[in-house]
Amino acid sequence: MSTPAITPVFVRLKLSLLRNGLRQSGGRKAAYITSAVFALLFAALQLIGLIALRGHAHAESVVVLAVAVLGLGWAVMPLFFPSGDETLDPTRLVMLPLRPRPLVRALLAASLVGIGPLFTLCLLVGSVIAVARGGAAFVVGAVAVVLALLVCVALARAVAAANVRLLTSRKGRDLAVLSGLVIAIGAQVVNFGAQRLGASGLGELDPVAEVLRWVPPASALWAVHAVSEGSYGLALAQLALTAGALVALLALWSRHLTRLMTSPDGSTLPSAGSAARERSSTGLGKLLPAGRTGTVMERSLRYVWRDPKTKAAWVTSLAIGLIVPVFNAWQGTGSVYFACFAAGMLGIQMYNQFGQDTSAFWMVAMTISSSRDAYVELRARAYALLLITLPYATLVTVVTTAMLGDWRRLPEALGLSFALLGAMLATGAWTSARFPYSIPQEGYKNVAPGQTGLAWISIFGGMMAAALLCAPVIALTIWLNVSADGDDWTWLLLPVGTAYGAALTAAGLKLAAPRTALRLPEILAAVSKG
Repeated sequence: MSTPAITPVFVRLKLSLLRNGLRQSGGRKAAYITSAVFALLFAALQLIGLIALRGHAHAESVVVLAVAVLGLGWAVMPLFFPSGDETLDPTRLVMLPLRPRPLVRALLAASLVGIGPLFTLCLLVGSVIAVARGGAAFVVGAVAVVLALLVCVALARAVAAANVRLLTSRKGRDLAVLSGLVIAIGAQVVNFGAQRLGASGLGELDPVAEVLRWVPPASALWAVHAVSEGSYGLALAQLALTAGALVALLALWSRHLTRLMTSPDGSTLPSAGSAARERSSTGLGKLLPAGRTGTVMERSLRYVWRDPKTKAAWVTSLAIGLIVPVFNAWQGTGSVYFACFAAGMLGIQMYNQFGQDTSAFWMVAMTISSSRDAYVELRARAYALLLITLPYATLVTVVTTAMLGDWRRLPEALGLSFALLGAMLATGAWTSARFPYSIPQEGYKNVAPGQTGLAWISIFGGMMAAALLCAPVIALTIWLNVSADGDDWTWLLLPVGTAYGAALTAAGLKLAAPRTALRLPEILAAVSKG
């Protein structure tokens, strides 16, 4: 008796999952349709751009780089968006009598249904049109498109199967939150690369393409170019390389599926020794002040290390605060004043302090019975932030200054950074009490529904107020730099900016403490909404 084919069943299952997901709510349907429209519009623009590139001297280099980046995107997508496709979790099928090889074929076919594969197909077709010349090249291009698309999908599936225990656990969801960091760093890298290409031309890509042309799935597209140049042996070798990569990925995927179907899951069971070490770890507390101040500081620092949303916000701010000034200095277009970006990015972490606690804020609220208690709470949170921010802002400023070789401006850049940090601590403490909002623990949203306006007022209103508070130090910096004898006195900006920032922080905490104590019920209701 022949076994019925399961591939059509899995394709219909994928279509049913998509259809039923859209029926859950109007908001989800609108979000899906909007994302689909934008993705397809971007794919169409990419297709037009690649077709317009046809005949350009460096078209093959652009195509190879684009397809290599596309393959990298497919590889990391399951790590940062594990909940984007329910069929990425094969552990849901462990109770079914399915063998790995038929299951691999069925899941591979189901994976070809969706916006991602369609976007990839458009880019691959445009790439073939950009580099193919002659009928033989287009025939090879058809084969290359199929191989490259299957390699991308199989790569995503193999990565997901290899890490499925992690991705479906709490740590996997924590990892997904850090996707914002990858996007932020990637945006800066793309910006830097675009500026270099704008200055030097597409010829800068040729050395990179010489390496990437041997990396699947980009090797399949270089085979099309090779046929256009008459190098049939090279084209055959690169198509064989891509096909070999596909076979290897399918074998790896099948192996991980077999292990998932037959082995128990012990990935979420910590050892007794590690749990005991965790309970006995008090090194951080010994270094902090005694009393409530040290307790609050330790709690805030543990949030930074353990809470996924807080960790993601901090890591992103640390990365961008370093990337912006350093990249600009590296290109020779920066200024030491760009180092203030580090203080500004980290100062944002003072905003919505109580929202970071979510519903657990009620335990903090139980310990606040006076303005004095609220002041100590806010001051300790500011101390915890300064423990990281002060040395980091100083390090970024020194590194930026060293790259530019403008040591004369180091004192004023540090003074401005410290003044800005103090202003943001002051306004952050006040807006935390006046405009608190909830941060959902699940998903990728950082603001609970209905509180977006509060978030905008809190963050952007506070940042504008901080900029106004820094106006005296900024004006003094400008005056010293334009006056005849000002260069001899710019060193004063370091102590002046430091003292001014400290004074602003103290004043902001003093003003925010009574309002915090008075509005505890409203704050608790706001931060517990999500």
